[in-house]
Amino acid sequence: MCQLYRILCLAGLVFAAAAMPFQAAAAQPVATGVRIGVHPSATRFVIDLSAAVEYRIFTLSDPYRVVIDLPEISWRLPPGAPASGVGLIAAYRYGLFKPGTSRVVLDVKGPVAVASAFVLPPAEGRQYRLVLDLKAVSRDEFERLARAGLPPPPSVADRPEPEPPAAARRLDDRRVVVIDPGHGGVDPGAVGASGIPEKDITLAIARDLKKEMEATGRYKVVLTRDRDIFVRLRKRIAIARAAGAELFISLHADSIGNPAVRGASVYTLSEKASDKEAALLAKKENKVDIIAGIDLSNELSEVTGILIDLAQRETMNDSVLFASMLVVDLLREINLLQKSHRFAGFAVLKAPDVPSVLFELGYLSNRKEEQQLRSPHHRAKIIAAVLRAADRYFAETDRLRRS
Repeated sequence: MCQLYRILCLAGLVFAAAAMPFQAAAAQPVATGVRIGVHPSATRFVIDLSAAVEYRIFTLSDPYRVVIDLPEISWRLPPGAPASGVGLIAAYRYGLFKPGTSRVVLDVKGPVAVASAFVLPPAEGRQYRLVLDLKAVSRDEFERLARAGLPPPPSVADRPEPEPPAAARRLDDRRVVVIDPGHGGVDPGAVGASGIPEKDITLAIARDLKKEMEATGRYKVVLTRDRDIFVRLRKRIAIARAAGAELFISLHADSIGNPAVRGASVYTLSEKASDKEAALLAKKENKVDIIAGIDLSNELSEVTGILIDLAQRETMNDSVLFASMLVVDLLREINLLQKSHRFAGFAVLKAPDVPSVLFELGYLSNRKEEQQLRSPHHRAKIIAAVLRAADRYFAETDRLRRS
């Protein structure tokens, strides 16, 4: 699988090979609009900006994507801004990729080349505009351009994660729980019936859950992200292991084509999915690194796959124990799917030494359930159930280890 790195200078030089490090700006630039236009020879993608910015552009294949890296900017697009593309662009997404870098990812319908890229200065009442023209090319041409170009320099996010340090010894009796708000930054996750992204729902509930659990004095809670930023799947696992997590809860909210479907569910890791829906959900969630514009072509199969060995057997049993308790407590508070405890190969659950569950809070595609997930009253019910389940889980595992 090929990757084509393009450094495009503000002067409009296309396919230049000199690196341009981002420079700190006096004030953070603001993106105020996005437009897509279809012309006879190209598809044009335009971002309206409050200031001129430096940028880097590269392409990825399998699937085909165009990635634009910018300095960290604020996104203030007007309501109703298009979420899907036209012409050669199937869809696009944007957000904070890592501290100091915002990213735009264009899903394109086939192999493309960057015909031109430039920044237009303000004129006739318009702001600065970053303009990108894409033209369709053959697969062979795409590969040829890749061979002629330079590979992207490895970013912090693309380097293999170091082995997490040995878990720190607990300095008190508090149990360590890691809460993982799903998605974030350039990866919005599912989009609700009213347009709210999954990443906002999961972060809000994770923050509330941390506050309530720590208020008991029984828990130390670590969040894998505490703002709207992208975090790789393997990084989420590394955070849990480095924190010495005794329990890992990944929060998500699904979306489905049938808006009548509603109800929460809890997933644990398994080589074999419990049903077709669970398998499809795991497949979708395991692609979030691709969604964020990361090239996985040179990664080891164990990174993108799920390998379960005997070392994980006890951890998996503990995961199932917590999941079963959580389902019981949730039943007292909110609607659940008929098959409320399911199994599938979620990459984020594969830490060999941390009991882990993926908690689907409900369906954002169901308008009523989306409204509930935005309601503080409904969120309080969810948090109460998780807290009761955690208390019962740790009491039971302590009893079993003493026996």
